[in-house]
Amino acid sequence: MQTEDGSIISKCLNGEPEAFGILVDKYKSGIYAFVYTKLNDFRDAQDVTQDVFVEAFCKLHSLKRWESFAFWLYRIASNLCKRWIRTKIRHPEPEFIEDQNPLEIDSTAISSYRDDQMNLLIREAMDSLPEIYREILLLYYFGGMNSNEIARALGISPTAILQRLTRARAQLREDIIGMIGATFNEKRLGSGFTFHIVEAVKRLKINPVSTIKGLPWGISLATVLMGAVLSINPHLTNFDWVSTSSFLSSSSEAKVLEVGEFPVNILNTSQTPNISKGISEGKGSEQLGMQNALFMSPQAEGGKWIKKADMLTARYGMSASVVDENIYVIGGYDNSFLNTVEMYDSIHDKWEMKASLSQGNLGVGTASANGKIYAIGGWNSNGQYLNTVEEYDPLKDTWTRKANMPTARAWVSAAVVDDIIHAIGGMDSTGNFTSVVEAYDPVADQWNSKANLPVASECWTAVVGHKLYAMGLGIGCADVCPLPDVYEYDSMLNTWSKKADMPTTRYAIAPVAINEKIYAVGGVSSFNPYRIVSTVEIYDPKTDTWEKGINLPDAIGYHVGAVVDGRIYIIGGADEWQNPNVPPNLVSSTVEVFDTGLSISPQGKLPNTWGKIKAK
Repeated sequence: MQTEDGSIISKCLNGEPEAFGILVDKYKSGIYAFVYTKLNDFRDAQDVTQDVFVEAFCKLHSLKRWESFAFWLYRIASNLCKRWIRTKIRHPEPEFIEDQNPLEIDSTAISSYRDDQMNLLIREAMDSLPEIYREILLLYYFGGMNSNEIARALGISPTAILQRLTRARAQLREDIIGMIGATFNEKRLGSGFTFHIVEAVKRLKINPVSTIKGLPWGISLATVLMGAVLSINPHLTNFDWVSTSSFLSSSSEAKVLEVGEFPVNILNTSQTPNISKGISEGKGSEQLGMQNALFMSPQAEGGKWIKKADMLTARYGMSASVVDENIYVIGGYDNSFLNTVEMYDSIHDKWEMKASLSQGNLGVGTASANGKIYAIGGWNSNGQYLNTVEEYDPLKDTWTRKANMPTARAWVSAAVVDDIIHAIGGMDSTGNFTSVVEAYDPVADQWNSKANLPVASECWTAVVGHKLYAMGLGIGCADVCPLPDVYEYDSMLNTWSKKADMPTTRYAIAPVAINEKIYAVGGVSSFNPYRIVSTVEIYDPKTDTWEKGINLPDAIGYHVGAVVDGRIYIIGGADEWQNPNVPPNLVSSTVEVFDTGLSISPQGKLPNTWGKIKAK
């Protein structure tokens, strides 16, 4: 019998913390493996994993979409790992030996030495792999997850997971693979882990959630967390198993499931409200996806764009990529061609300069893969269309030249599908728009050709799953003419197909993908004279439909967009342009942020805004 995360969360919020054990059982192996990839230490990984589940229980009331629980849990794990690393650096543990029997000390020392040597051997083998391969390998062997489970956890297609797993195995010797599998099996969490977490969270008091007619699973408009977290023993692998049946409810309407190690009462899923039916019978025709976030959760006043710290250098025609919650804005133009690189720290709302590109570059395309950023093509101050590729390492703050792109071009759109960077369209060295699509494998440092874009144009792209969407097309006419066309590229079939037109015809937009939808933000609706818009429209690839979003505070074009922690960032661009033959009158450094309602606050607070969507 299958159970939905939402029905289990409902039980927890309605005064049955024992139900949380089913979520612990379901996700503990994956979280433990994920944490180990960040900390490289089994003991530390155990400590942080238990902290992840306790913190998740404490913050259940703030989770906006119950069906996004898995993604939310991994975000908590990522944040706690960063916090753990910072604490270790600032406050290293002192080394000491208590008064013990010398024989016990020798035995402990030998055991510890063996563990440390095994840790070192595995760490060296894993460190020889790129981070993306290391992560997949650990989740597979250590987390016991299959490709579909890993794909859901990381938001990547199952095909990409299998490709990465195959490549990771190919880079390691068979004996190393066998050792990794055996060691990880030995180091898995003990049988008492789930029970111990449940016993801890049972001491937390959460106000019961009152049932409100019409809302699924009885969500109230506010849930107040009371009490404090019980301190947990950091070493759970030696915890003796204790029967848990004594604290199970005897409700005749509930059913007891054996899931993993932990039997627990759950809701009878046949009594769970039919969400889609409720929506279809209600007012309006909005369909907001699985479980409908606006019906499922408390709503704060919102739908607002919030201003953040300005970029250090005002510019337009640049590109942006995200690595580890930091946004890197690269190249562009103000009164000159810029090689400037600035990093935005989304947690502290501040900017800092980073190592520059090798030359000033307008219309450069960037994409992030394997924890690196790749700057592709562009146009320099000498009027040359570029085929250069430069790789940026955020950890070293250095740039390295890579294999040149076969076709030199500017205004190229770069996007990653299944670990491969696709360079799409743009303007080539003849000064004409091109439909060329070329794919770059950052691991092999090689290029190959793909099916051409159906229209020779500059375009802006976003990726959902293993499909790429090109929109905001600009084609050659007297100057530049925008098209409403939207094209979907299937990387597995290497084919393009036409999709529903964008309602507002425009180019030079910022399309950003989040929660399997694409927000098309701002843009230029005509070139001569220029007309810049503040329009936001949202595309759902599943239904091939558009709906209206919350417009930007000000019109903007040739800007960049990025998504970090459930928030959309719109940065820079041109906000006034009178003459198409000269640079814009006003170049922006503004940063505007929109909270979609999927964000996780580092302080555990509710998000500032809830991204309500206007009816079309």
